[in-house]
Amino acid sequence: MTSRLLSRRAFVTVSALSAATAVTIGAPELRAQTDGVAPLGRVTVAVGGQGVLYHLPLALADQLGYFRAEGLDVTVRDFSAGALALQAVQEGVADVCSGAFEHTIRQQVRGQSYRSLVVQGRAPQLALGVSLRALPAYKDLGDLVGRRVGVSSVGSSTHLAASLLLARAGIGPRDVSFVGVGTGTAAMNALRAGQVHALCHADPLMTLLEQKADMRIVGDLRSLKASQEMFGGAMPASCLYAPQAFVQKQPSQAQALANGVVHALKWLQTAAPADLVKAVPAGFLLGDRGLYLAAFGRVRETYSTNGQMPEEGAATALRVMSRVHPEMADAKVDLPRTFTDEFVRKARQKYNV
Repeated sequence: MTSRLLSRRAFVTVSALSAATAVTIGAPELRAQTDGVAPLGRVTVAVGGQGVLYHLPLALADQLGYFRAEGLDVTVRDFSAGALALQAVQEGVADVCSGAFEHTIRQQVRGQSYRSLVVQGRAPQLALGVSLRALPAYKDLGDLVGRRVGVSSVGSSTHLAASLLLARAGIGPRDVSFVGVGTGTAAMNALRAGQVHALCHADPLMTLLEQKADMRIVGDLRSLKASQEMFGGAMPASCLYAPQAFVQKQPSQAQALANGVVHALKWLQTAAPADLVKAVPAGFLLGDRGLYLAAFGRVRETYSTNGQMPEEGAATALRVMSRVHPEMADAKVDLPRTFTDEFVRKARQKYNV
């Protein structure tokens, strides 16, 4: 099983890029911070689509050297979907996952204990768009009945979001065919080639396809207002989550991860556009700085300001999941065991957030 997973994985080497950006952004400060910090060893973080804005705080914590400043050697491994990143953690290929919070709930129902260590986003940052080439006469969501809807993978947050947006129009999960198309170029090519009639995905890809007139956005969850209207509250989205065994055995590493992400979230609050494009790897920009910054501007407010679980956030996530998976409404879920704010509280004190 592991060999098949590894064959599908796109390993991303970021150490050279990290070194390059550290020279430009705050290198003297980071060198000073790492002086006297005890090394905490290596942690591997699995992520489904590293270049999407959904995981931006993780990328910044890595690229700006914030993990290194905590004494932690972080290796980021990229997968084509969040469900595959979770699978990597389950199989021991990675220690921690950067992905949707709802996975912690789903895994508890399946008898496995995972906890969110730090929240990166408080809205899904996802949108649903239809192909203008495949459906030129599109009128409403009812036109998607019997059609193929692309998601990063079945079981990922894109699948859940697409199901929710369609359900609001009275379209059930059996009324369409969900197709896993991965992330980035693979997802874009699937839409352009007509393999799917619609696509649910994150930015900057959705902004690119919209601006290039490849798609029309018909469902949008990329703002706090949209999240409030759809879910009735803040919906915890991207987070760093880990098996409970990791939390218990490696509390210092868990704290360092939370510190790095909270530091990155604080940086995001005041970062100028020029700072951002310098901080992220060039490949994240999709060849168009302006487009990337436009996409970032659309979702900027949805990033957590401090890494803490929003009030009633876990309950909101469970309620939302029960809409798509009715069997979960009767499941016994111990929500306090799906996350911990212990590490975030210490990180907030350290960085005055």
